[in-house]
Amino acid sequence: MGSLVPGRNLFILHSTVVVWGFTGILGNLISISAVPLVWYRVLIAAVSLAAYFCLKRQSFMVSRRQFIHFFLTGGLVGLHWVLFFESIKVSTVSVTLVCLSSVTLFTAIIEPLFYRRRTSKVDVFIGLLIIIGIYLIFRFESDYIRGIVLGLFAALAAALFGTINSKLVKQSGAAVISFYEMLGAWIWVSAFILLIGGYGDTMGIEGRDFGYLMMLGTLCTAGAYVAAISVMKEISAFRVALASNLEPIYGILLAWLFFGQREKMSAGFYAGALIIFCAVFLYPILKFRLTKKRQEPIA
Repeated sequence: MGSLVPGRNLFILHSTVVVWGFTGILGNLISISAVPLVWYRVLIAAVSLAAYFCLKRQSFMVSRRQFIHFFLTGGLVGLHWVLFFESIKVSTVSVTLVCLSSVTLFTAIIEPLFYRRRTSKVDVFIGLLIIIGIYLIFRFESDYIRGIVLGLFAALAAALFGTINSKLVKQSGAAVISFYEMLGAWIWVSAFILLIGGYGDTMGIEGRDFGYLMMLGTLCTAGAYVAAISVMKEISAFRVALASNLEPIYGILLAWLFFGQREKMSAGFYAGALIIFCAVFLYPILKFRLTKKRQEPIA
């Protein structure tokens, strides 16, 4: 019976990654613009996580210092999602998801600065491959320049809050961090909405949008996050990283299934995407081998 547990956890992990890939599909299906979309998403996610803590009778109290850290990081989370969904609105799901794969590149640049350590040769090599892939996409998909730029900035924001969270998670539970960051993101996005003219007709949602938003906030955000954290107790971070790299591929396949010809790109786009995907998959493998080599005792 125990041998079935790893298989079950792997199934949950890949199902979670498919759900994350489905986020882009929902972003395209929801008719409201990116800012109110994110406002509803993070609100629903925060309420769902609060309900989760209440059902589990789990405390989510934090210190003032921790709250400030989570609140500020939540601003980056909100910015990431606004840029992500706006990129989808002005281009395609495929373009946005491929650009989001450059998170690996930005993380490789940011992490050494954040932790004050040298950049490894592996990071430089993978970074160069991703830059080549991005260049090809820029060259052959000139109609979607705005979407590509927004997608790259979304990836930069994700790399920033991901690097910050890698430090915060050592002091607090991941679900607690997620709840306060969702809450922080909602407050930051609310402030932005007030700044640009307040709540009006743009916040109105149709019946169909309500259903998609509930799915986005509960299943694709709160539920997927809790599921991903639960399997990390049994599955190594390395295997989680490899599975997570499938998110844009699952997302693009789902986009073809839902939107057909609207998601068809040029040969140059797919060449660039292939280079980026290869780089993203190679990165954890090369890192793992390099770490293992360093840990081997010298004969």
